[in-house]
Order: sequence, then structure tokens, then C-alpha cells
Amino acid sequence: MSHYPPKSTTAHQNLSDQHQQIKQKYGLVRGLGLLEATALNMTNMVGFGPFVTIPLIIAAIGGPQCMLGWLAGTILSICDGMVWSELATAMPGSGGSYLFLKESFKTSRVAGLLPFLFIWQFMVSGPLEVGSSYIGFAQYIAYFFPSWGPWRTRLLVVGLGVLTITLLYRQIRAIGKLMILLWVGMLLTVGSIIVSGLIHILHFGPGPALDFPPGAFHFSTGFALGLGRAMLIAMFDFLGYYSVCYVGGELRNPERNMPRAIFYSVIAVALIYSVMNFCFISVVPWREAMQSKLIVSEYMQRLYGGWAGSTVTILVLWTAFSSSVPLLLGYSRIPYAAALDGHFFKPFARLHVKQFPAFSLLVMGILSTVAGLINLEWVISAMLTGRILIQFIAQIFAVHYLRQYHPEIERPFKIWLYPLPNAIALLGWSYIFLTSGSAFILFSILTMAAGVLAFWLWRRSAGLPAFSAAEGA
Repeated sequence: MSHYPPKSTTAHQNLSDQHQQIKQKYGLVRGLGLLEATALNMTNMVGFGPFVTIPLIIAAIGGPQCMLGWLAGTILSICDGMVWSELATAMPGSGGSYLFLKESFKTSRVAGLLPFLFIWQFMVSGPLEVGSSYIGFAQYIAYFFPSWGPWRTRLLVVGLGVLTITLLYRQIRAIGKLMILLWVGMLLTVGSIIVSGLIHILHFGPGPALDFPPGAFHFSTGFALGLGRAMLIAMFDFLGYYSVCYVGGELRNPERNMPRAIFYSVIAVALIYSVMNFCFISVVPWREAMQSKLIVSEYMQRLYGGWAGSTVTILVLWTAFSSSVPLLLGYSRIPYAAALDGHFFKPFARLHVKQFPAFSLLVMGILSTVAGLINLEWVISAMLTGRILIQFIAQIFAVHYLRQYHPEIERPFKIWLYPLPNAIALLGWSYIFLTSGSAFILFSILTMAAGVLAFWLWRRSAGLPAFSAAEGA
């Protein structure tokens, strides 16, 4: 049964006035189609992530049972993808979570607080995610230049940041073509890895991929914590299934193309990750793989020799850099959308003559470059735990609030089997948050507390109440 509006129904053909106002206000040049949207999501999702985190996910749970982490991550991504789809098709403009929180809770007492907190944490977590791509690139460049010291690596990261900003400093239609080019490079990389691994398995069997340690599936506190850590890493690798929602204002027919791009990319990337992980540990025993910093290069080198290791490393470098482009593209639109509403500094609302948010792009690009100079494991944990409360969990409640208090906003896509996917997503995100470690839980809470204080001071300086009963109604 389709969950899209029937074309023959006039009430569904003509979306509500509220829906159209959002679409027009936050719309830019609508130059992206379904293919470009799916390419943007998948390029963002795959990026460099699995090439540096597969050893971490193996170590987190201690063996081939790490595949459970990918399975749990897939289920959570699909359920959370439905949350994003319902919100994004109801509010198809640029801004993503900021737009969803602002519009969904606009008649509640936290109408001003939630969008402010999202932008507050986003100015930290967004650059951390983009910067992680630069960290991955710098890690794999060591295959060719193992003697490089920290200063050369930092200069490389700065160069990558400048190049990414330069590529995006143009109109969206040109960027759409760039997304497809980068997507092809990503598919070539993972395709060569998977095909090589499957050929090896057909000739020699899975070998060490089925070498489970004693008590691999014995449930214990250690197993629960390990699975939580594996899910955190898996969700870091899955992040990006919602990238298209941040450029909803630049997407053609967003009501239909956004959900499709999300689901197509989640399913495709889940298959890529699970098969690639299995291929890795069928060649490199998992006890060695979880210690590796260059797992892809070592994997191909064992299969075909040094030339293969060098070739695939070049492809990994291409893919790592490719992931930073759609990330920065989407994230530069969030402060822009907030500034349009007066919820953020006015310069972020500036548009270039070619109709893209130039100032926001420059600021987020610079912050991302700085983030690329930090330790990778810290970046992963801090970035994800920092977002869970105010972005992912808040959006789950936003769906309920939107349905109950804003029926005037048309919802072209409705969550299947509601509210079951929402409950699964809430449990999944809560589990990841609570098993992430006390330091990162504290980091998340302190970041949010500092945001509440900043919001109170900001409202007080403007002579406004911190919490209004019907703001923006």
C-alpha cells in the first residue's frame, strides 16, 4: 500500500497553505533530482567511514559478531529515516532539523529554545563530522608518506578544507553534477573491494570470517556495552542518510524524492557495509584487522600485492575527500535558514549573487578545517552523542507534536506502522547515548546546558521572556 498521496485526490494534490509557505520561504534554486539526491546521500554515508571504523567496530564487540552492529544500525537508520521523511516532506525547505524543530514546536513553551539549542550544538557537531573526513584522508595518506610528521599532516588538512570550500563556492546545479562524479568514485572504490573479496571467498571460503571467539554471543554487561559502542560506530558510518533534507529547498519534487533518496541510500549502504566488513575479515583475521590503521590497503595488498594496495589507497583518498563535499554543502544551509528567521546572526542569511549562502559556507568550512586537526575517535563519539538529545530524539517527539498540534501542515509521507518505528528509533538512540561513556555523556549534557544559559542571556538582553507560551503561532 502506497504511503504517498493519490494523484487523483484534489485535497492531496493541493498541499496546504502552510506547507507551500515553508516550501517557498526556504526554497532556493531547485536543481537537484532523485539521482543527485541519492548520490549526495550515499557519497556522504560511505565517505571514508568504514575504511577507518571497521577495525573499531570489530574491537568494540571482539570478533565477527560485530556484524550485529551493522544490523542494529540498519534497523535504526530505517526507522529514523521515516522520522526524517515525514518531517522533511511536510516542511520541504533548506535547514533540516532547525526547520523541523522550529515549525513543529512553534506553539509550545520551548518554541524559541529548541531551534536555538540545535544551532548551538550544530556549530560544534557539524564541523566535527565534516572534519572527520579530513582526518580519514590524512590517515590513509600515511600509506604513501609514512614518515610525515604532524605539521605536514595539519597542512594537508588545511589544504583539503580550502579545496572543499572552493568546490562548493558555486551554484547548486553545478554542484549536482559534481555529486554524481564523486558518487561514481565512491562506487568504484567499494565495488573493487567487494568484488575482490567475493572472488577470494568463492575460491578459498570465508576462512577467518567465521572464527568466533568463545562466548561470542553470551549476553553480559560487557556484551551490552560492546554492542552499544558498535552501534555508535555503525551510526557514525550511516550518518548522511538524511543529507538531502538539509537541501530540501534545492530539490525538485521534494515530497516524493526525499523519502526515496533516504530509503534507497540506507538499503544500498547497509549492503555495502556488511559485505565489505565480511570480505575484510575473510582475508585479514579479525584479531589483526582490529589493530589496523590502514585496513583497506592491507586487505588489497594481501590479495594482489603492493600495486593493488597503492591503487585502492588512491581510491580511498578520493572517497574520503568526496564525503566532505556533500556534508559541507548541506550543513552550510542550516545557519542560513536560522538567520532568515532572525534566530541566528544576520550575516549568515547573505546570499551570493548566484543564489547560495556564501557567508555560511565560509564560516562552516573554516570551523570544519579546524575540527580536522582533532583525534578521530574523540571526534566520532563527541559528534554523535552531542546530537542525540537535541536532534534525533527531539525530532521523534516533533513528529508526534506535529500530528497533534499542527494538522494544517500537509504530510505527503506518513511513517509506516506509526508509532512503532518512532519507538524503535527512541530506544536505539537512547541505548547508544547511555553506552557511549560517561565523558561523552557529560560533554553532551554540558554543551546543552551551556546552550540553555546562552539562550536565557540572549533573550534577557533583548527584553524577551525565555519561554513563551505561543511563540511563532
